[in-house]
Amino acid sequence: MTCLIFIFRAALNLVDPGRDQPRAFVNIDGRNHTDEDCAAVLLGLVLGVLGGAALGIGAGLGLGRGFKTTGFEGYSGMLVFFTFMPLGAAIGGLGGAVLFGVIAMRDAQIAIEREPARRDR
Repeated sequence: MTCLIFIFRAALNLVDPGRDQPRAFVNIDGRNHTDEDCAAVLLGLVLGVLGGAALGIGAGLGLGRGFKTTGFEGYSGMLVFFTFMPLGAAIGGLGGAVLFGVIAMRDAQIAIEREPARRDR
């Protein structure tokens, strides 16, 4: 019974309630990733989905006109909104999440302030 209570307290993080735990998790590379890194990836995902869907609609409309897809009973519209828009959203979402994630991870490596130039006299 004592072991069960200890496991329950550890699961609820009640082992040392007076100490704040850091809000970060460790990835495979051993670096601590904060909530800001996760927020950047989610922002990239959302913006990528929106941008990719818009580009998918534009590409679908252009290709529909270029290949002279028939408009009978909305075939060209269904082609655009059921094929090109989801493909563009998926590709854009993945690309945006990866891009923003790489930027967020490299942000810690980039120096924010430049060191003043030394004057050699």
